[in-house]
Formats: sequence, C-alpha cells, structure tokens
Amino acid sequence: MAQPLPVPRLYTIVEYLALGETEPGYTELAEGRLELNPSPAPRHNLAGSRLWLALTQQLPADLVAVTDVDVDLQLAPPDAPGFSRRPDVLVAPRTALERIDREGGVIRASEVVLAVEIVSPGSKRTDNVTKRGEYADAGIPHYWIVDLSEPVSVITCHLARQFGYADGGELTGRFGVTEPFPAEIDLDSLR
Repeated sequence: MAQPLPVPRLYTIVEYLALGETEPGYTELAEGRLELNPSPAPRHNLAGSRLWLALTQQLPADLVAVTDVDVDLQLAPPDAPGFSRRPDVLVAPRTALERIDREGGVIRASEVVLAVEIVSPGSKRTDNVTKRGEYADAGIPHYWIVDLSEPVSVITCHLARQFGYADGGELTGRFGVTEPFPAEIDLDSLR
C-alpha cells in the first residue's frame, strides 16, 4: 500500500530520505519543500535507458552510469532544509556506490561527474534554469540537457568557475565529447 503524502513542511535531507517512496509519481526536495513530479512518459524512459546504455558502453572502468536516483546536492547544512534532485541519468565513480553499500545514504553532488536531465513537457524551465543553477551551485562539473522534441538535441554544460555553467549551444545528430570522459552519442537513437 502506498504511503500517504506527508504533511507539508520543510525537510532536511535525512528527513526526506526517511520518507521513502511516495505515491503517485516521485518527489524531489528543493529548499526543504517536497516537489511532486508525475512519472515520466514511456518515450522519456526509453530515451533515458538508451542514453544510459550508450554511456555505459563507453565509460572508463572506474565510472558507472545510474538512472533515476536521488542526489544530495549538499547545498545546505545537514540540519537545514535541503536539496535532493533525481537526474534521469548520472555518472559517478564506482566508489560512490561502494560508499553507499557501506554507509547507506545517497549519491552526493560532490561524487557526480555528469548529471543528465531529459526535458519533459512540464520540466523545460526547471531543467534549463532551476536545475542548471542548482547543479552548478552544487559543483557538478558537467550537466547535459536533452530535449526529445524534433530534432532531438542536447546542451552540454560545464562549470566555468564562479560563472556557473557555460555551454556551446544546442547540438543535434551525433555529437562527441572528450570531457568528463570520451563519448559519442547519436541523439536520434534516443527517440
């Protein structure tokens, strides 16, 4: 049976994680506020799975791609209202998963090498503005924003010191990167 939604209030990361899964959809935590998001559409999930597979086949042995897991953005002290986001795909060192196996908890922003969001009809501003700012503030070095609208496109962002993320504009078709690891992705195959 689904757990009832909790009473509205501001949550720390520890309190948020103690809630477990809520129904319907899934939650994220923004400045201690629960944000309820609908479950992604099948095409969105398919694109995330295909991107995960493409990345997994190209990652160096010390990195792992993971889908749909909470990330503590580490933007607030442990006893303050926190931030937890759930990128569609992320890349982190295998040691992050080993730490979680030993200690529990979730992946920390300081462990994320790449976060990827796939734009949904209701998430365009959140993915392009809000999460872009939060991920940069959290120090995640690389952030990709994938838009499945025709033509399928990606904006690849990298941290540019105190300026937040810089990007080279929207890319379509097949694109390659050398940072944070060498990879080539055929965007049209994600649809």
